[in-house]
Amino acid sequence: MSSTRAWVRQHRLTTFFVLAYVVAWVPWPLAEAGLIPGQFFFFPGAPLVAALVVIGVAEGRTGYRDLLSRLLRWRVGWQWYVVAVGVPVLLVLATGWVVAWLGAPAPDLSAIVWADVAIVLLVRLVDPTDGALGEEPGWRGYALPRLQLAASPVRAATVLGVLAAGWHLPLVLTGNLPVVGLPSTVVITFLYVWLFNRTGGSLLMALLFHASQGAFTYGMLGFDAADEDRAAVVYFAVLVVAVAATLVLDRTAWRTAPPTAIATADEPLARTGR
Repeated sequence: MSSTRAWVRQHRLTTFFVLAYVVAWVPWPLAEAGLIPGQFFFFPGAPLVAALVVIGVAEGRTGYRDLLSRLLRWRVGWQWYVVAVGVPVLLVLATGWVVAWLGAPAPDLSAIVWADVAIVLLVRLVDPTDGALGEEPGWRGYALPRLQLAASPVRAATVLGVLAAGWHLPLVLTGNLPVVGLPSTVVITFLYVWLFNRTGGSLLMALLFHASQGAFTYGMLGFDAADEDRAAVVYFAVLVVAVAATLVLDRTAWRTAPPTAIATADEPLARTGR
């Protein structure tokens, strides 16, 4: 046990990502074999589970305290709440406008029950089996601060984006996510990293962003199947433009991460293979 603990302490990020993949993917072959219901083929809470396990083995109370402090980091300025909740909505609206400009019927926003959208957003904030609470404590709460120990925000966003996108592969192979959803995941990770760093490492802001992203989607704009497929590609393009805007207009955010957005516990270990 001591040797296992020592190995995990020296390879925390590797252990975290492997666990996140394994825990999420294990139900897939079981569902294909008919051993569990098909709707449970993928576990979106795997990054949360992986983070809690690695912290328990390698860091203990200090690590849990650090993760909780990031989740409760709410004093970031009201404008960042607007950004966290509003930007995902604007990205979807921009997608709808572009798809309509390309020939689709204009989105009927009057048909959207905004109270239901708000309820979905709130539920996603507290449901650990959902993508928001199930993923963010792992991707942004645990992995990102440790990646930024030895990498710039741009490099950290690239690594995390690729690994988070690969994690979604079963959703693509089962038809639950369009193929373009993978590069979209890579690109939107840059927005998460920008928001996380600009709010001093607030996991709460990343959680709000993710919850908003899933509460209001381009699938709610009333497009038919063909236009919805086009919307997925347009959404990717809109994300690229949004990320490019942060890279050009807020260059200082991408040079170095603030100290509060970087892990501090056992820093020497983190720099040598964590």
